[in-house]
Amino acid sequence: EKMKIEGDYQLAADVETVWKDLNSPEILNECIPGCESIDQIGEDEFECVITNKIGPVKATFKSVLRITNSNPPHSYTLSGEGKGGPAGFGKGNADVELVANDDGTLLKYAAELTVGGKLAQIGSRLLSSTTKKLSAKFFTAFAERYSD
Repeated sequence: EKMKIEGDYQLAADVETVWKDLNSPEILNECIPGCESIDQIGEDEFECVITNKIGPVKATFKSVLRITNSNPPHSYTLSGEGKGGPAGFGKGNADVELVANDDGTLLKYAAELTVGGKLAQIGSRLLSSTTKKLSAKFFTAFAERYSD
């Protein structure tokens, strides 16, 4: 089951600040829904544990995230694979771009996700709406860091 999600968020901070925060395990840990831990294991590698309920399936994913195509402070590609035991697996990549504008920074992202196992049986509509909700939660929490 493959899906694409994309969007953009206006953030009230400069590009350098947003870039730094996007690369900070502590900040990502606070903003990622269901994130239990995130640890840097290499220069551009993070290991994280995330628990989420997707439809009827509650799963804990152990994921390794890698940053590639890094072009600080403008863009990078984030790719990861998460294993959720009997619930199945998910893998995906997201291209993230930061564009400076009068109001701060416009963050644009385009992600492609693939899921397998039990998760793939949930149905693409529910999967897609849940994924969009979780992304929105992350970006809302991330954006709120910069509001007074």
